[in-house]
Amino acid sequence: MESPKTARQADDSYQRSEGEFMGPAPSDASITDTRELVGKLVETASRFGIISLNRQIEVCEDLVQKNPLIDLAILGQFKAGKSSFINSLIGRPILPVGVIPVTTVIARIRYGSREQAMITYFNGTSSMISLEELGAYISEAENPSNSKDVDVVDIELPALEEYPGLRLVDTPGMGSIYRYHKDMAENWLPEVGAAILAISSDRPLSEHDLQLIEDLAPYTPRIILLLTKADLLTAEQQAEVVQFLQQTLKRKMNREYPIYLYSIHKDTESLRKRIKMDLLDDLSANRDQEFRRILLHKTQSLLRQCLSYLNIAMKTSIQADEDRESLHRQILNEKVGYEQIREEINVITNECQRQTRILLKNHLDQFQSPLSKKFTSRLAEEMPSWKGHLWKLTRRYESWVAEAMEVEMQHVSKAESSHFYGTLNKAHASLTRYMESFRMVLNENIQKVLGIKLADAEWKIEVVEPEKPDVRISSSFDFKWDLLWFLIPMFIFRGVFEKHFLNEIPWAVEVNLSRLAAQWETRINKSIDEMRKHALSYIKDEISTIDALLSKSQGSTSEIRELVAELQGHVIDM
Repeated sequence: MESPKTARQADDSYQRSEGEFMGPAPSDASITDTRELVGKLVETASRFGIISLNRQIEVCEDLVQKNPLIDLAILGQFKAGKSSFINSLIGRPILPVGVIPVTTVIARIRYGSREQAMITYFNGTSSMISLEELGAYISEAENPSNSKDVDVVDIELPALEEYPGLRLVDTPGMGSIYRYHKDMAENWLPEVGAAILAISSDRPLSEHDLQLIEDLAPYTPRIILLLTKADLLTAEQQAEVVQFLQQTLKRKMNREYPIYLYSIHKDTESLRKRIKMDLLDDLSANRDQEFRRILLHKTQSLLRQCLSYLNIAMKTSIQADEDRESLHRQILNEKVGYEQIREEINVITNECQRQTRILLKNHLDQFQSPLSKKFTSRLAEEMPSWKGHLWKLTRRYESWVAEAMEVEMQHVSKAESSHFYGTLNKAHASLTRYMESFRMVLNENIQKVLGIKLADAEWKIEVVEPEKPDVRISSSFDFKWDLLWFLIPMFIFRGVFEKHFLNEIPWAVEVNLSRLAAQWETRINKSIDEMRKHALSYIKDEISTIDALLSKSQGSTSEIRELVAELQGHVIDM
């Protein structure tokens, strides 16, 4: 996926063409102080090679250099009703909705004097479209796998005139089977100004929702929960679910969050009015204060993470005068050497991929006999009614087999797909355990040598189900007897050929079940390979960051200590 910086560059040109937010600029002393602090953190991260913070640094730099809109993001699992909520909130069906994961790109909606939408592509180009054309760029159905390479969609509506300082952001579902949906939504999290976490009433508060709240916490001080599809519950059930959410969040997160009910089918106006009054009106009326609060929150989160890495650098520098090379070997020893790690991860994923075909074949073998009997019986019933010479009979047979096999293989593929993911889940579990073990070894080394603990890392590898394959069919004679149809009297030999066709059915079933297994094998093993790359990327970045800290901190103890003291002076209890 393209870097999010492209989207911000698109936003720059969009704001220059349309004019930035016209409210009073938040240029008081606190903004000036924050700008200086961000500059210091940029310099620090660059000097010590703390590449893990690059994404957050980009966002904070962007905020202090401009006077942007506050992005109010609507996030959550797929089919939680995010797009439906936004449509209901603005009073028009602007965004596409459906019964499958729909939203495929980030869509931002703001006030504008006229209705229009701008599509910005990853290559930096852009184009204006009408609102009626949005589905062609936003929806998965019309833009599958974001094949049109859309970076971001910006929509202007006069109806949002009362909220000139805000921008509503619709995001792809976090739990979608499409990996790029999740990557796009997660990569955009640092941009969040305020967040509405949509949770469907028919599946309230999953582990994914709790994880999303935890992931959002460093980026925004304002998170509210929206219980969508509230009409599915009675008043008593609504109260019970809200109480459950409050208790769970208090227990798991040690924090309380506002919870709002919403439905697009019942009591919509009163529910919408409350959200507008409590959230949108409040954010808009206190826009400058909220902007400063958001900026402070993001900067403080960045500051604390930077200090965590600097503590490693300072401890390293203190001991560097005694035996720096020994220290380096102890922390980055052979147990966390990247080449060895890559080999071990390759072994894990290769073994899982090797077993994929075996698992698929073992599961699909059970369909060989019943499908053969089913097709043989159907063919025996239908074939006597077919007319014509051998060439026509053969073509009719091949057409019949192709159609029947395609329908049945599609059915088997769809109905049995949940049984195909054994090696995919195994690879996920093995890679997760391996990464936890790597992190534990690295942390133990650092604690043993430096007496400090690594900051918690947000390492998550998701099991992403591959797209279901297109089923392809093959057929008929090895020797093309049908080309000699004019030499073969069918009133004598028709029974022979009909028997031949019936005998061919088990072979056709076997071939097409094997092909279905091969198609699924390719897609599942591709997903396993993506998880392998993801795991290696996490580990390589962490090793690079720690190695850079060890390599660049020699002889810098006093300077690092002064820098840490200076930065700690900016830490605020929040």
